[in-house]
Amino acid sequence: MNSHQVPAFFGDILVVDDHPDNLRVLSAILAESGYQVRKVINGQLALKVAQNAPPALILLDILMPEMDGYEVCSLLKAHSQTAQIPVIFISALDDVFDKVKAFEVGGVDYIIKPFQAAEVLARVKNQLLIRNLYLQLQNQAQKIAEQNAFLQQEIKTRKQAESALVEANLELQRLASLDSLTGVANRRQFNEFLNKEWQRMAREQLPLSLILSDIDYFKKYNDTYGHLAGDSCLQQVAQMISRAIKRPADLLARYGGEEFAVILPNTKAEGALKVAEAMRHEVLNLKIAHAQSAVNKYVTLSLGIFSVVPQHTSDPSILIAGADKALYEAKEQGRNRSIVKTF
Repeated sequence: MNSHQVPAFFGDILVVDDHPDNLRVLSAILAESGYQVRKVINGQLALKVAQNAPPALILLDILMPEMDGYEVCSLLKAHSQTAQIPVIFISALDDVFDKVKAFEVGGVDYIIKPFQAAEVLARVKNQLLIRNLYLQLQNQAQKIAEQNAFLQQEIKTRKQAESALVEANLELQRLASLDSLTGVANRRQFNEFLNKEWQRMAREQLPLSLILSDIDYFKKYNDTYGHLAGDSCLQQVAQMISRAIKRPADLLARYGGEEFAVILPNTKAEGALKVAEAMRHEVLNLKIAHAQSAVNKYVTLSLGIFSVVPQHTSDPSILIAGADKALYEAKEQGRNRSIVKTF
């Protein structure tokens, strides 16, 4: 490729001049070097052609009737479709003022008449190379912007997925800690909560109370009314016991088949007894018929309460054994009652 051979990517050139001789000379210089050339003789035609089919470069005469080159260039730069087309001014005017004005309205170069072929081709090639580099950079910037948008969306999607996963894990943990029938804490959560509160109360030397409750004659209830009714009874009892527990710090759990346990941190025996009696009355007020009960015509609760100030040298089994013993005494004394024990 010689010094003025045209690379394939350069595109075409629009030449604007009101003098046919100038158009012919410029077109010949450019065409001989392999450029595609379009010619127009005034500014109005130049604007129309440039907007309909934007060229790669415009060679624009300054001194033209009706609309001079400065105005044409200003209008080209004001239109988004033609604003990026490089404009080289061609003129016999060699005054500094004219050159400065040419650059102020958006021109990229300035060629003085009469034309020198080598100069014209060098300046044209230079501006087309600059334009090509600009288009390449613009294309790269667009690709980077698209990649960035994709990455941002990917990050957003991953964050949403991570958030959904965290929520799902939390929900799984919650479900793993709940009794599937009654919706209250299960035995696993009961053990974890009791161990944690035992340690906390031991550090702070505060009382910890436990209530163990048992639905009276529940086997006979199941035998009489069936297991579906038994499940419904357990659900209702759990709901009513929940109403008797006022503090968020307390925990209600299903301890066994028909047994429910309540852990009461920082609660003395007297306070625990009040909670137990509230539980018993709430269940009795349900008035669930129990024809085979030897203590009442409705479903009732027996409750054992034990209270202790935990020590680091002992463990929660003391609390469970004490509450279980109190519950046994409640049953021995006729059921449908609360018995309290202290360490």
